[in-house]
Amino acid sequence: MPSMERKSDASAFEDGPIPRYEAVKQFIRSRIESGEWPEHHRIPSENDIVADLGVSRMTANRALRELASEGAITRVQGVGSFVAPHKGSTALLEVRNIADEIRERGHRHSSRIDRLEEISANPDIAGALGLSTGARVFHSIIVHAENGMPIQLEDRFVNPVICPDYLQQDFVSTTPNAYLTLVAPITRTEQVVEAVLPQPWECKLLSIGRNEPCLMIRRRTWSENRNVTVARLIYPGTRYRLEGVSS
Repeated sequence: MPSMERKSDASAFEDGPIPRYEAVKQFIRSRIESGEWPEHHRIPSENDIVADLGVSRMTANRALRELASEGAITRVQGVGSFVAPHKGSTALLEVRNIADEIRERGHRHSSRIDRLEEISANPDIAGALGLSTGARVFHSIIVHAENGMPIQLEDRFVNPVICPDYLQQDFVSTTPNAYLTLVAPITRTEQVVEAVLPQPWECKLLSIGRNEPCLMIRRRTWSENRNVTVARLIYPGTRYRLEGVSS
């Protein structure tokens, strides 16, 4: 467990001009900003902060919660707290391969397949893909990670008439985006962006808390005049940002 040596000026964590939780936050931020604690470094737990800095558990908890909400650290349930990486970003108006974005930042992309199956389309999915209710569609749920940290949950439905071999692809070594762009080049895109609170199963896959705000892109794509896919892309708000540029 990482150590947090007590500051020589112990009075910084006693009653003073700023609240104790703010003093703890400043102390942690100073370690991060100095580079002593680099990206993904595991920071001391609440118990360590209480023992090493002589503050209450409530103070330690508040300091960590606020640092997480401010994007300075990332808290992974059951694992610990880590120095947050600089937020990745994706171009809002483009349909890009998440793996390419991550590699361009000099980081490592990995993915985990949660679901890869054939199902019957409900009315919403059927309508989005231009199919009849009950028609067969392909469904995948994949979690994409940057240097091991989950940053995107991809919940996708695919028209099997256009992409009949979708379920046979190795989406650990490639991505749905790369495969679909190859077999059905995009000629039209529809995107809607929302701020959402994740569902419990999404929290589990993304290793985030129930109250962490997320960004969601609802995306439909066409190849020529045919509906190819409809997807929900969920990004933890403290780990990612979307950018749009107009000219």
